[in-house]
Amino acid sequence: MFISSAYAQTAAAGDTQSTLMGMLPLVLMFVVLYFVMIRPQMKKAKEHKTMVDALAKGDEVVLASGMLGKITKLGDTYLDIEVASGVEVQFQRSSVMQVLPKGTIK
Repeated sequence: MFISSAYAQTAAAGDTQSTLMGMLPLVLMFVVLYFVMIRPQMKKAKEHKTMVDALAKGDEVVLASGMLGKITKLGDTYLDIEVASGVEVQFQRSSVMQVLPKGTIK
């Protein structure tokens, strides 16, 4: 008497256009994320790998730690850098951040 009867309703057929419009913000967000964050990072990593592969003996470099030095020996994964007269230190190739013009380090 106080409780009304509940009747089952058939599910409405999903409108494909409204489903696509609901996913559109998610797709647009991924596209913007790709062009703003992912693509520039991939480009920078590719340029760094090219620079590290092109290192040669005698190049003057800046390391990730901020040290400056001249390359004296090259290996596959490591290189020896002269940071002062008679002082050589071994570093990983990937720690090189920048190659300086010749004659920068006195």
